[in-house]
Amino acid sequence: MTHERDDEDLLVRSAHNPILTASQWPYRVNAVMNAGAVVHEGQTVLVCRVEDRRGFSHLAVARSDDGTTGWQVDPEPLLEGGDVGAEWGVEDPRVTWVDELDAFVITHTVYGPTGARVALSRTTDFRSAERMAVVGSSDDKNAVLFPRRIGGRFVMFTRPARADEKPSVWAQYSDDLQTWEQGDRVMAPREGNWWDSLRIGAGAPPLETEHGWLMFYHGVRRAVSGDLYRAGAVLLDLDDPTVVTHRCEEWLLSAQEPYEVTGDVPGVVFPCGLTVHGDELRLYYGAADTCLGVAHGRLSAVVDRLLASPAR
Repeated sequence: MTHERDDEDLLVRSAHNPILTASQWPYRVNAVMNAGAVVHEGQTVLVCRVEDRRGFSHLAVARSDDGTTGWQVDPEPLLEGGDVGAEWGVEDPRVTWVDELDAFVITHTVYGPTGARVALSRTTDFRSAERMAVVGSSDDKNAVLFPRRIGGRFVMFTRPARADEKPSVWAQYSDDLQTWEQGDRVMAPREGNWWDSLRIGAGAPPLETEHGWLMFYHGVRRAVSGDLYRAGAVLLDLDDPTVVTHRCEEWLLSAQEPYEVTGDVPGVVFPCGLTVHGDELRLYYGAADTCLGVAHGRLSAVVDRLLASPAR
């Protein structure tokens, strides 16, 4: 490891952060966080996790012309809990456009007495959504779907609970987006005192680049003050995304601002949404499980940093 000084922040917070808070909702809620993000009909659309004052979550939509300000929040939720297995709510969405379906697929978590499970829903307009599938029977979350088939099959990353290892990112495969087959482990927390040594989970859906699939993820380290959630990035092989070709050694975003270090869960930045505008990327993240922020960066700079990083 070299020790040359590098003061370049690859991700810079918007001066308008936090961009969405509970006070902007048209009905009474406790918190808004962890949003999937896409550009649709010229607007940035966020599918947000919204926690009510019972402690249950649902998914709701906010729209902005510039992706940062002037948010318009829909008056009704897009997806709610209440179904069997989702009695305690719906959480942590990511959104992927799938050409083959001519639709957006929302990967999210349903939460109930049996624990957390991965679910998929689809929408074309973010005014209504159709439930597609609930995947598996054990605790699983942090699902991201690749935008196209790879090797003839759909690929999704999730983080299943396994008694024999720290929470890690695993692949699943499907022919029809309904029935899923468990695949290989993709990446695990690093051993030692690393910023991502306790647990990790996929963040925004992977973005295809000429150098590989770019994926942001969250990593957690245990500190005396509590668990610290930070954001990092990896590059994955285009033909076999279970192969990590480059992984940032340093985190790219860490809780520093008051709205990130103070809230229902202090010390959290949790990326779920990514939009790209030419060479500009915008990473949308939950802050302290209380509000939403966005950080801007250059796609080329993030990829260059990764290409200079080792695989593990």
